[in-house]
Amino acid sequence: MGDVSESAYARAGVDQSGAGTAVGALVAILAGIQTGRPSRAALASGHYANVLRLDDKRGLALSCDGVGSKVIVAERLGRLDTVGIDCIAMNVNDVICVGADPIAVLDYIAVEEADPAALEQIARGLAAGAEDAGVEIPGGELAILPELIRGHPSPHGFDLLGFCVGLVKLDEVITGAAIQPGDAIIGLPSSGVHSNGLTLARRALGDEDARLLEPTVIYVRAVRELLESDIGVRGLAHITGEGLLNLLRLEADVGYLIDRPLPVSPVFADIASRGSVEPAEMYEVFNMGCGFCCVVAPDQAGEAVSILARRHPGAAVIGRTTTAVGVVELPHAGAAGLRGTREGF
Repeated sequence: MGDVSESAYARAGVDQSGAGTAVGALVAILAGIQTGRPSRAALASGHYANVLRLDDKRGLALSCDGVGSKVIVAERLGRLDTVGIDCIAMNVNDVICVGADPIAVLDYIAVEEADPAALEQIARGLAAGAEDAGVEIPGGELAILPELIRGHPSPHGFDLLGFCVGLVKLDEVITGAAIQPGDAIIGLPSSGVHSNGLTLARRALGDEDARLLEPTVIYVRAVRELLESDIGVRGLAHITGEGLLNLLRLEADVGYLIDRPLPVSPVFADIASRGSVEPAEMYEVFNMGCGFCCVVAPDQAGEAVSILARRHPGAAVIGRTTTAVGVVELPHAGAAGLRGTREGF
């Protein structure tokens, strides 16, 4: 990966390299927590979700994420009815990556001022996302924090995040360990920017570009159908911050060659041109038209695409795994050998 301290994203205010270092410091402390009993965690830090052992057969998958600075666009446009979908999507799409069935999301809403009309809009988005993902929202928290939250404009500020739980059989957890060189990588189309890289997108397009409010796609039902088929799913990756470098979060001793990428939405071309962002960096920050990836054996790729395309038209094989361990090759973007920072924990 290049020197992101000189990147457009860093100039916009987000230093991904520094973030990776900060997460490492955080995880180093949290990993040392002593509870007085053996850890229930089934996975190492860095995957999309972790799994806690409930007993010898069952696991509880957990993930937590927010909507980020997309809320600023919502505030500017006075449209709060879509970011709830993003909140659900960012969490359930992570939990499905370990092969779990998401069952519930808890939401946390922090507001500058408790406005019933605004909260109703947010709730409508949360409900729509929950129904799309097939999850319940059995509870949550509303915090009124005028000293911390400042709106764009004030007093309409808010922040939104969620916590998702799912169920999975321990012998069916998907980590990427089964991936082999030569496996097929299937990409599922995104709806646009989704909920990552908004700081850079806003810097390029402004805070009132309605395209930035297009909700994040929820991939749960299609991926569940793939998991319930006879296809051996070897890896699942939610393509969020750091773009296709997210493939490196899979626990696989392989590299990834993306030589047939999905079509790129015009919004990304506008970000690149107006923000003077190089192609390689665009693929390091944004999903660039691919919001989720599934890795399967090459002889099962056709059937897998057929299953996924029923809900997500445009799903296609975008590349293959290689022996270049820990490397994502994007020849079409002039970016060979990119390495991620594994910000998630």
